[in-house]
Amino acid sequence: MADTDAPHDNHGHRGRLRKRLAEGGGDALLDHELIEYLLALAIPRRDTKPLAKVLLTQFGGIGGVLTADPEALSRVSGMGETSVAAIKIAHAAAIRLVKSEVAARPVLANWQALLDYLRADMAHHPVERFRVLHLNTRNMLLRDDVMSKGTIDEAAVHVREVIRRAIDFGSAALILVHNHPSGDPAPSRADIDVTRAIVEAGKRMGIAVHDHIIIGTGGHVSFRAQGLL
Repeated sequence: MADTDAPHDNHGHRGRLRKRLAEGGGDALLDHELIEYLLALAIPRRDTKPLAKVLLTQFGGIGGVLTADPEALSRVSGMGETSVAAIKIAHAAAIRLVKSEVAARPVLANWQALLDYLRADMAHHPVERFRVLHLNTRNMLLRDDVMSKGTIDEAAVHVREVIRRAIDFGSAALILVHNHPSGDPAPSRADIDVTRAIVEAGKRMGIAVHDHIIIGTGGHVSFRAQGLL
């Protein structure tokens, strides 16, 4: 029964995990131990190590587990509402932490923090999402706008809608971002074409496009760095 299985004598093992975490931080625990302990907080009367290992295998690692859709998590035998909520609150807290680093300074002077945020939020996402980061004249983040969620391999991008929202938000510049669920961040011909269309439309309205970043589990591609803008 999900979330409410019979008692299991884990006190000593969990105490050791807790001690290692307190003394050495997150690096002191393996991925399956981090997920195991997180689940133990939601299912205290159950041995959660087997479930943690199943989740890591099914979703391809800790990033895949944390970013997994709640419905997909709930389909795993042994996962109930409480354990799914524990996974998603951990992910939300991690994203909030790295996003605060992005918001604190001008984005162009804080590029690594931006990449860390985007990778944490998008690299393992199972469907393609297209988002626009809206910046003011000082390159501070005004708004992080997820504009479309597509199928596993495409997200609809409407050039006029991107520019209209930039005007509505008073944006001086944009950074375009999307993920490739395949893991390969290499841009497609369609990616290049829609980027150039947005750049041209932005120029006519005095709105700069600083970059288009594609995120994948295999890394990222910057259109600016590749000379594609």
